[in-house]
Amino acid sequence: MTYRAPINDMLLALNHGAGLEAAVKAGHYGDYDADITAAVAGRGRQVRLRRTGAAQPDRRPERHQACGRQGHHRPGLAGRLPALERRRLERGIGAGSVRRQGLPLAINAACTEIWAGSNIAFGLCPLLTLSAIEALDAHGSAALKKIYLEKLVTGAWTGTMQLTEPQAGSDVGALRSRAERTGDGSYRITGTKIFITYGDHDMTDNIVHFVLARLPDAPPGTKGISLFLIPKFLVNADGSLGKRNDIYPAASSTSSACMPRRPAP
Repeated sequence: MTYRAPINDMLLALNHGAGLEAAVKAGHYGDYDADITAAVAGRGRQVRLRRTGAAQPDRRPERHQACGRQGHHRPGLAGRLPALERRRLERGIGAGSVRRQGLPLAINAACTEIWAGSNIAFGLCPLLTLSAIEALDAHGSAALKKIYLEKLVTGAWTGTMQLTEPQAGSDVGALRSRAERTGDGSYRITGTKIFITYGDHDMTDNIVHFVLARLPDAPPGTKGISLFLIPKFLVNADGSLGKRNDIYPAASSTSSACMPRRPAP
């Protein structure tokens, strides 16, 4: 069954329920107009997904290597996710693209609804990347923004957020992941995280993990937690990808764990 997005209903909800039309008329978005809303929602609809992936049983991802050393997309989406991701990027749609173009974030809600309604397994990827974008833009250094922000915004690289640990559950302050300073300004991270959606895949060239860990001199509880950026592949000074970083999926179930260790500078 093919999902068909109710674009007219979405436009009604955006313009009148959410007040987007009034905000545009008040001049909050410059020369943005209602035609752009319809155009962006229409592009989102063009990436149509079938429900095959979501209907598959919980099986190991295809070609998942021993000890979880490399991750791949799930069987029901095999061979289709990379193509779908390319189509999404070619149409300039998604959380990062909406943000880059200065469009109202409410427009992203429409795109998110389309992808979640058609195949939430695929739709989680741009949703998580938006969180990475916001965290980096708000709190990252100028050097990290220069290397990673544009790649995340365009969707060339995807992001994750690694919070939960096996022994801590929802008690984030009880995490055990450790961060140790090195002499070059980077950190060595050691620990295990669980529930890492899109923690590893072969859809994009790089994955940018945002990982909570604690420095040796940090206070206990949530006040002592820091956020670290850890790429799947280290990035060279010229922006090209370097060697594989020491961060890997440790299991292949939907509760797969990742083991971050060496972040980029």
